[in-house]
Amino acid sequence: MSTGPMHRGMHPIDDDLVRRLVAGQFPQWAGLAVERWPSGGTVNAMYRLGEDMVVRLPLVQGGAGDVSMEQRWLARLAPYLSTRIPEVLGAGKPALGYPWPWSVYRWLAGEHPEAGALSEPVLLAKDLAGFVAAMRSISLPGAPKAHRGGPVASLDADTQAAIKELRGIPQEDVDCDAAASVWEQTLRTPDWDGPPVWLHADLMPGNLLIDGGRLASVIDFGCMGVGDPACDLFPAWNLLPDDARQIFREALAVDDATWIRGRGRTLSQALIALPYYRRTNPAMAHNARHVIRAVLDEG
Repeated sequence: MSTGPMHRGMHPIDDDLVRRLVAGQFPQWAGLAVERWPSGGTVNAMYRLGEDMVVRLPLVQGGAGDVSMEQRWLARLAPYLSTRIPEVLGAGKPALGYPWPWSVYRWLAGEHPEAGALSEPVLLAKDLAGFVAAMRSISLPGAPKAHRGGPVASLDADTQAAIKELRGIPQEDVDCDAAASVWEQTLRTPDWDGPPVWLHADLMPGNLLIDGGRLASVIDFGCMGVGDPACDLFPAWNLLPDDARQIFREALAVDDATWIRGRGRTLSQALIALPYYRRTNPAMAHNARHVIRAVLDEG
């Protein structure tokens, strides 16, 4: 159960504000139904607009740059990907006291996958590997650096702080010694020394849409850019069971060092997320617990 705001500095957003923003900047869509869409996301609010669109607005200042980057890059990436990705239909501007850019997208149907409840885990693993491989094959110039895409050591301070914080939350029952051991192994592993590759860089279950157990769309490209290919291995531990995890690895031909970095990066994200979201975002906290278990069980 949520007991407070997820972040400091969250801007209040409601149906009326969204209606007025849309009417003021996109009069062709004025009068369409506006409805808050429940989401486990952490940076943006989502509102259905009519039957075929969705409005996405940053909740905090940190999300504003993500919106602008999506407006610039999504249309350029789409031709290289067979998996559907968001399509920007309208680029909104700050107005009516709302301080940041926002976007109107075409609605993408599907449901978010849930770890432990996948109907086609092996096929989904192959679909995900295909998407990751397609992203890696892109060579568009001028790419931004991916969020979290740099050296693993750049995550160390926040990861160590999260482990320390979790030691003080016994009800979470995290084996912090085991987590620290996996993280130390990650730090000892050589960083990526090849050319940076295009990444989604936030392949969480909440950023995937499935239909009939298969990957239908990938959404939320706010962390996209180029960097260490290990950054797009997150589904191996945040979603896929053991057998499908190995299919995912084999399909991408992941070497040992990249696999260890991918596992450590996924664990780092979960360790940081769990104490931060445990009282404010049940979906994020639930997935963080799953990741920690999956990584530590794998050893």
